[in-house]
Amino acid sequence: MRRWLALLIAMLIPAVLASPAQAFEEPATGNFAMTTAPGVLPAWSSAGITIAGISPGSVTTTRFSTNATITLPVVARAQSANATAGGFRISNTDTGASVRCLIPTVDTKALVVDCLTTSGYNTALFSIESIATRQSFVSSTNRTTIFQGMDLKLTTAGALVLNRELGTTVFTTSVRVATGDLNVTRAR
Repeated sequence: MRRWLALLIAMLIPAVLASPAQAFEEPATGNFAMTTAPGVLPAWSSAGITIAGISPGSVTTTRFSTNATITLPVVARAQSANATAGGFRISNTDTGASVRCLIPTVDTKALVVDCLTTSGYNTALFSIESIATRQSFVSSTNRTTIFQGMDLKLTTAGALVLNRELGTTVFTTSVRVATGDLNVTRAR
């Protein structure tokens, strides 16, 4: 019996390893927008922290700089991961240090916003604490999915990276830093 089980396992392992699970990536359009929560931008500003868009991403601030909205175009989708283009940079105006969040990926199942950082590695900078509404609309040619009211907080790794790289202590995991909306359209 043991030999038979060992033989079966030996035959199955190469079959499993030869066919890795791969996500099917498909082109998509839409956008991801995240707006800083009340009080966040003024707290960052008082610590000399600024935020700027990296094209084709953009950052707009309200008239009195009470909040900032980062808008990024969606370019691809693989299962629940939605890839955007461009990104944003968070900088310390006193030291000149900055952290770039390039080509952020918004994953609605893993509940993270993952970025390619300045250091060249991916980090889940933000966690999605909740999503208020999810809707899907299907036509004969497209499928559009809309996620509204995402509550975003910094992950532990995100807060550590930002505080360390920018030489500050202003970033924390204990507050909601932004709300987000995501809409994604792809061919059926």
